[in-house]
Amino acid sequence: MTDSRRLVVSHGSSEANNATDAIGFFDKELIDHLPASVKLIAHNGAGYDQIDVAAATARGIEVSHTPKAVDSATATVGAFLAISALRQFYRAEVNVREGKWKSGLVPALDPDGKTVGIIGMGGIGSAMARRLIAFDMKVVYYNRREISPKPDFPCTYVSSVDELLAMSDVVSLNLPLNDKTRGSFGREQFKKMKKGSILINTARGGVVDEEALIEALESGHLFSAGLDVFPDEPNVNPKLLAMDNITLLPHMGTETQDTQRKMELLVLDNIVSFIEGKGLLTQVAEQKQ
Repeated sequence: MTDSRRLVVSHGSSEANNATDAIGFFDKELIDHLPASVKLIAHNGAGYDQIDVAAATARGIEVSHTPKAVDSATATVGAFLAISALRQFYRAEVNVREGKWKSGLVPALDPDGKTVGIIGMGGIGSAMARRLIAFDMKVVYYNRREISPKPDFPCTYVSSVDELLAMSDVVSLNLPLNDKTRGSFGREQFKKMKKGSILINTARGGVVDEEALIEALESGHLFSAGLDVFPDEPNVNPKLLAMDNITLLPHMGTETQDTQRKMELLVLDNIVSFIEGKGLLTQVAEQKQ
């Protein structure tokens, strides 16, 4: 049996339990200074870009995270952002709070019959697709490979991001932040999106070239956007804050009591399984290759 003292628990996504705020990133410098007895970093979050997995692996440290536990809550945020962006609900709410009622408001867009393109049809992307199908939206998705067996809801696989962008009225980013995806959605991708389309990002702010996004919004090429994540959190670009045709949230993906409990229980289940010598329940992908 593994000695239970050989543990580091990194609480990631929960605002109340955020180790990143307290000690910074689990980067190579920090990991290289951990005692040799440390054999596990049990991260409380689905995304784990706060942890240098390569450095941990080199030290023989396993890393777990909390996928699945976050799927429902994050998908709900993504669906809300899509509907709010289409219907321009943020602008309407500001109006009513300022006593302006419908003054200056223009007709927005219905979700019915629109196509949502999901880049990254994992647990969150699938849960979001199910929610938006209820609004009579059509779903297309791009993954590195087609899902097999096929999802239990109507959707169409496309073999390239470019094809998805050309088809979609709403594009949702549901992919991890890593060296390959950092800044990968930029000017070229925005140019290939349909004029009057919408970008939704509940993944990581760093996936998007923020200046290119602002340009696409200011030019009118994009109708709107719904953003739950930003590249320099908690700081938000003032140009985005000034736009009343987009919906912004302060990284609310997992900010529910129910989901945070599910995440914390999965952290504990990983620790117990590790101590009992049964391996990790949800080890990060890089260490499973």
